[in-house]
Amino acid sequence: MRLIIAEKPSLARAIADALPGSAKRQDGAMVCGDTTVTWCLGHLLEQAPPEAYDPADKQWRLDRLPIVPQQWKLMPRSKARGQLTVIRKLIKQATSVVHAGDPDREGQLLVQEVIEYMKYRGPVQRLLISDLNKPAVSRALAKLRSNMEYQPLFQAAQARSRADWLYGINLTRAWTLTGRQAGHDGVLSVGRVQTPVLGLIVRRDNAIRDFKPHPFYPLWVDLQVAQGQLRAWWVPKAHQPLDEQGRLIDRTPADALAARLPGARGTLTTLDQQEKRQAPPLPYSLSALQVDAARRHGLSAQMVLDICQRLYEQHKLITYPRSDCRYLPEEHLALAQRSLSSACQNDEILRQWLNGADFTLRSKAWNDKQVGAHHALAPTGKPADFSQLSATEGHVFRLIVRNVMAQFYRPLRTFEVKAEFTLLDEAFRARGQSILDHGWKPLFTTRDETPPLPPLTQGETCQALGAGVEEKETRPPEPFTDASLIKAMMNIGRYVDDPNVRRTLRDTDGLGTEATRAGIIETLVQRGYLVRQQKALRATKLGCALVAALPSAVSTPERTALWEQRLRAISEQQDDPGAFQQALLDDLRGLLTHSDAAKLRQSLQTAQGEAGGPAKPKKSTKTKRTRYVKRKPIKQR
Repeated sequence: MRLIIAEKPSLARAIADALPGSAKRQDGAMVCGDTTVTWCLGHLLEQAPPEAYDPADKQWRLDRLPIVPQQWKLMPRSKARGQLTVIRKLIKQATSVVHAGDPDREGQLLVQEVIEYMKYRGPVQRLLISDLNKPAVSRALAKLRSNMEYQPLFQAAQARSRADWLYGINLTRAWTLTGRQAGHDGVLSVGRVQTPVLGLIVRRDNAIRDFKPHPFYPLWVDLQVAQGQLRAWWVPKAHQPLDEQGRLIDRTPADALAARLPGARGTLTTLDQQEKRQAPPLPYSLSALQVDAARRHGLSAQMVLDICQRLYEQHKLITYPRSDCRYLPEEHLALAQRSLSSACQNDEILRQWLNGADFTLRSKAWNDKQVGAHHALAPTGKPADFSQLSATEGHVFRLIVRNVMAQFYRPLRTFEVKAEFTLLDEAFRARGQSILDHGWKPLFTTRDETPPLPPLTQGETCQALGAGVEEKETRPPEPFTDASLIKAMMNIGRYVDDPNVRRTLRDTDGLGTEATRAGIIETLVQRGYLVRQQKALRATKLGCALVAALPSAVSTPERTALWEQRLRAISEQQDDPGAFQQALLDDLRGLLTHSDAAKLRQSLQTAQGEAGGPAKPKKSTKTKRTRYVKRKPIKQR
């Protein structure tokens, strides 16, 4: 008997539907001829608690830290014992096993750790499915590979799981116990991803709170040129009173120049004119979709992830959503017209976009070299029944279709002009843009474009018609929102001061993964470190106090981003899990020496931030259709 172990019931059903014959249901499995399909319910196993290694560690004590297991143990999750019993019975009867976890690092861990927990020693094949439609599943079933090819991916996932345990258990116990000494009654959770994310928000809120606005004075001049008029802006020289961004902070020289400008003649001294072509935005990764959906529809990152899971599992309208890739396999190009035509047939907006598509075009999105274990989000081609979709599900589905549809639109072509004029020995700059071909742009909501300039010729004369000085005031940075925070987590190198580390981080995945970023934000809210104020995410007094009391290295992104880089190297057989764990332990022992009750007491007393505390646990509202949606583990991250 061949046993296929899927990551979740929806995937198991899709596999059974694609196998020959009709599936016979039994407890926890489906039988299709000589193949039986069973499933996990997300993670069936979890890292054992400290007391499973030593009963003395059930009590939290500083003198027991760091806690380091010598032989790692897994234990069944409380609600997983029944399904584990089913799998154990089936695996004893199996002559071969097929691993059908999701095509990512966590999916590799989730099923393989169950196979190893059951001490199965027979052959294991790997089934990679990113699209639950029957033809796609059938194609995947015909391309089984050896699971040994994915052993490095499993080792990276296992190293991540163990490292998260070591980091979270030890630092959370250390600062919670220190918090008790400082008078705080409650758990102070510390994690290698959640705490740097909290640090980003605390530092942004501090910058907003400490911001001191100052006025600045831009000067404009309206110029008559040979073929029209335009407005240009003064570029003050370095000796003028300027701020760090080159803005004039003393109005006096601006007023003096403005009084002299009317009637003055000058010359167009520098002219830069060029046509630019902009390719359509790539199809979405999950994080890129979360950013756009937050901006356009006000959806939280977690809401977008939940919607995508339903569109994938329940409605089967999109491919695997937890993807960090924005490219599509080249073999999908030949099927794109048919799948898009089918996906768009029940919606007027989508049909309009489809009518403008040119399927003879090929964008850079179709690139096998950029596709790893999974590809960008795309419609499966199943016609969408919008009467069965909520409004938000419809919004997200249209975004996903739109970004794939845009690949069959011409590039946006613009003509951009930058001009610098010299009058009274001072420089004035103007810029303009005209659209030559809208291309893909009509599919997207557009901001007001820079208006075009009249035709210009290098060296032509100009005359000032009038001038004025505006009084403006500098503005503090914007608070983080779901959209801007997800974007910051994706591009974490921008928030790193060390230029060498910043260069190293350019090619990493940033803070968290596609599957965990939304959950990390919600965890920080639930634990009372963040509150939502309309769209803004603000740190609470407790969140600010914790960040102030921790070593700065714990709440800044360098360590965890470099950690992700090492995990990727392990998955590519360029690093060793043992060396990774040893480096982490050395780091951890140093951090534990910084737990200081006096410092924490001071930060709890003086912290600024929003009022708020840990959220009360919500009563379960799971329904049958969403019951088995997988949640990647986020404890102590």
